[in-house]
Amino acid sequence: MTRKSSVSADRRQFLAFAAAGIGTVAMPTISRAASSNEQVRVAVLGAGGRGGEIARAFDKCTQSKVVMVADPDQKRAEKLAASFGAEAVTDLRKALDSPDVDAVAITTCNHWHCLASMWALDAGKDVYVEKPLSHSQWEGRQVVSAAEKSGQIVQLGTQQRSDPIQMQARQFLHEEKGLGEIQFVQANRLGTRGAIGKRDTPLPLPKEVNYDLWLGPAADQPLYRNNFHYDWHWDWNTGSGEMGNWGVHILDDVRNVAYQDQVSTPRAMMAGGGRVAWDDAGQTPNHHFALFETETFPTLIALSNLPLVPGKKGHWQAKGELGVSAPNSGYAVVCEGGHYLGQRGFGKAVDRNGKTIRSFKANVGLVAAHVENFVLAVQSRDGSSLNAPIENGHHSTGWCNLANVAFRAAGAFDRDQLTAGSEISQWPALIDAMVSPLSNHGVSVSELKSSPMFTHDSETERFVGENAEIANSFLKREYRPGYEVKPVAQAQAVG
Repeated sequence: MTRKSSVSADRRQFLAFAAAGIGTVAMPTISRAASSNEQVRVAVLGAGGRGGEIARAFDKCTQSKVVMVADPDQKRAEKLAASFGAEAVTDLRKALDSPDVDAVAITTCNHWHCLASMWALDAGKDVYVEKPLSHSQWEGRQVVSAAEKSGQIVQLGTQQRSDPIQMQARQFLHEEKGLGEIQFVQANRLGTRGAIGKRDTPLPLPKEVNYDLWLGPAADQPLYRNNFHYDWHWDWNTGSGEMGNWGVHILDDVRNVAYQDQVSTPRAMMAGGGRVAWDDAGQTPNHHFALFETETFPTLIALSNLPLVPGKKGHWQAKGELGVSAPNSGYAVVCEGGHYLGQRGFGKAVDRNGKTIRSFKANVGLVAAHVENFVLAVQSRDGSSLNAPIENGHHSTGWCNLANVAFRAAGAFDRDQLTAGSEISQWPALIDAMVSPLSNHGVSVSELKSSPMFTHDSETERFVGENAEIANSFLKREYRPGYEVKPVAQAQAVG
């Protein structure tokens, strides 16, 4: 499928000149009557809750405006478009074909992110795409290759990359050595959710939804959950579970602050967990923990949607041997001299006695700042100015994809196999913290899964060695005809 935009080169050059402060004297063929076109014209693809938030951010940015909204749910598209006086369409390809659209914001279901990005790049549009970038590492790499070939501006929607405290924390940890050498990281996403129901008969599809368009690359399978929208997150066919939903934000922070983006993806990983305590139609784990090994120090992650005690308020606890509790939606960088505790919009460094020695906070609207960063890059045509360039986003998404692969390729729960995966004492302590309290929910370890250690080659983006065959089977999905993500040859280095 080849889709070339009818947006003229003159208009793109005009946007670049406008961003650089070059006026109509340099471009005499552009009349001042068209000055409103200096704004980047954006189509929002996906009109759910996140689509609305991103649309409002583009609308409030003085350098951009929302001109079109696309969603297979006609009612949703019309409702969101009406807020901005924009055109509503059900087929995103109409936005890609429109000469009145310069850039797209992709806020679709996860399974559409890569294909929509590639179609948009092929149409000559710049792309702001929500996290997670991909449904699999293979298709994420195709987006990176397509972006490189196109020369378009492509940003991932990990908005914390536009928070100045990230770089402040990096400097404190690595340049100032404020807490000494890093030993390991523990990341958490401990937030309660509820079951999504389980029907005896397939869910009737909403009449206002073009289901073929909604499915796109995903398999046509009956749905047995109670609600059509949002709960697609917990179905492997369309979502990435809590690991891809929240985990990508937290692990992106870890890659940024703790690893200084010097580690692309982990060299090895193992995982355990399950979908437990709920008898529902969901497939992705509601209780998931993983170990990532890198060339430097390891990272552990604990995710749970369960309360520690059934029927009571309060999230799961996964402290283990940590001297302090890592944030529920954040991470602890464990160092020789203390911990850096990071979360969205705030961080603090504490010594071994738990005393705060430095706090990090900036009064920044992260979504607005991230959107503006993208818009300014579109106007200047300077991809190097992006805070979340697409290959970096591909790597951060990769940690989540690989943790999901480790879970999906897992077998019967084997605690001894898990604990043998790392020499740091926090790993078996974390396993105990994630497993033992499940008895409060009437869950036995026989309901859990665990994996061996899988070895991953970050250069080829494939698993190697023992157990590689089963893990590699999850690196690429089957696509429905007409909605294939097609391979893109990577540019060859010259030299």
